[in-house]
Amino acid sequence: MTLTISSFLFTISEQYSNCSPINPMNITNCKKLITLGAEFGWNIHSNNQIDILLSIKISGDDRAKWLAWGVNPGPHRPKMVGTRAIIGISQPNGTLAVRKYNITSDTRLGCRLQPSQDFDDVIVKTMKGDVQADKYMSIFATLILPPDPAAYNISKLNHVWQVGFEADDVHLEPKMHSTALQNVDSTETLNLTSARGISIGHRRHHLRKVHGILNIVGWGTLLPLGVIIARYYRRYPFHCQKWYVLHVSCQIVGYSLGTTGWAIGLWLGHASRHYSFPTHRILAMFIFAFTTLQMLALRLKPTPSDDYRKYWDMYHHFLGYALLAVISVNIFNGIAILKPDKTWLWAYIGVLSVFAVIALGMEIFTWGKFIFTSRKNRQAPIRALSADNNAEAPQAGQGPQAN
Repeated sequence: MTLTISSFLFTISEQYSNCSPINPMNITNCKKLITLGAEFGWNIHSNNQIDILLSIKISGDDRAKWLAWGVNPGPHRPKMVGTRAIIGISQPNGTLAVRKYNITSDTRLGCRLQPSQDFDDVIVKTMKGDVQADKYMSIFATLILPPDPAAYNISKLNHVWQVGFEADDVHLEPKMHSTALQNVDSTETLNLTSARGISIGHRRHHLRKVHGILNIVGWGTLLPLGVIIARYYRRYPFHCQKWYVLHVSCQIVGYSLGTTGWAIGLWLGHASRHYSFPTHRILAMFIFAFTTLQMLALRLKPTPSDDYRKYWDMYHHFLGYALLAVISVNIFNGIAILKPDKTWLWAYIGVLSVFAVIALGMEIFTWGKFIFTSRKNRQAPIRALSADNNAEAPQAGQGPQAN
C-alpha cells in the first residue's frame, strides 16, 4: 500500500511539473527539471535550431554564483565530460557574464575551466544572462545543432545543467560544484517535441523517494509506536489484554517495510558509482542487524521462569531504545542527503513531536499514578492498625469495675 501511494503521488507531481518560464523571452515550452530547483524552457525553430532558457530561483544570502546548461552528444546517456556548456557567472555589479565552455576529462580532475572561443560542432548565435535580486537567475541562448542525428537529435537531446556557489568573476572561471545527489543527477535525455525526459537519475530519484518513505513509515513510525504500546499498555499504567498482539503487529509490519526500504537503499548504493554515503550506510547496517536480533525475540526469548529472564528483559529494552535513537539520527541523515522538499523534514519532525508528547504525557501520568498508589498503599496499614486499636480499646462505661 505504501509503495502504491508513494508511486501515485510521484506520478501526480510529475504530471503537474509543467511551468511558465520565470523570465519569458518568447519561450513557449517549459518544464521543471528533477534537480536543483531548475526550470528549462525552449523553442524549436527547425530540426537543428532551438532557443533554450534555464532558470533557478534565488533567495537569501546563500545564492548561486554560476549557472550552467549544455548539450552532450549522443547516442549514449548524458554525462558531464564532452558537454558543450553555456555558463553564466555572477558579477559584482549584479549582472551575469555568459560564456561558452568545453567540459573535458581534465575538468573532472580539477583543472581550471576557461572560456572557449567556439565549439567544434554546435553554433551558439545568441547568449544572454539575467538576474533579479532575490527572485531568479537565468541564461538564454540560441543554438544551431549539427545535422548528425546520432549525436544531436531534438527528439533525444542529451542535456545537463548545474549550479555552483564559487567562481572567479574576474577570469570567468566557475569553481567545482557540490557533489550532492542533486548535482550528480542533473542530466537528462529530453524529447523537445513531447517534453518527456528520461534519465537514470530520474528513475533513481523515484526509488530514493520510495526508499525514504518506507524507512520513515517502517523504522521511524511503526517501531516507536510498538514500543509505546509495550511500555504503557502491558500492565502499568494501563492494562490492555491485546497489548502483545498490537506490539508484535507494529513491530512485524514496521520491520517488513523498513527491511524493504533498506534493500532498496542497498541497490541504490551498489548502482551509484560516483558517490557514497558511508555514515548513512553504516548506521543502516547497524539498524537492520540489531532490529533483526530484536525480532528473534518472537521465538527465542526465555520463558518467565528462567533465571536470566530479567537480564534478557534489560538487554531487550535497552537495545530497543538505542535503536530508536539511531533510527531517528539516520532518517535525518538520509533527508539531508536526499534534500527533498522541506515537507519531508517537517513531517518527520511532526511524527517525532507527537511521539515525544505522548511518551512525556504517559511518563508523567505513570509516575503520578505510581506515587499516588504508593502513598495509598503505605497509608492502608496505618489505617488498618488504627482501626484495630480502636476496636480493642474499652468503650466508655465498660471498663473494669473497682472492687
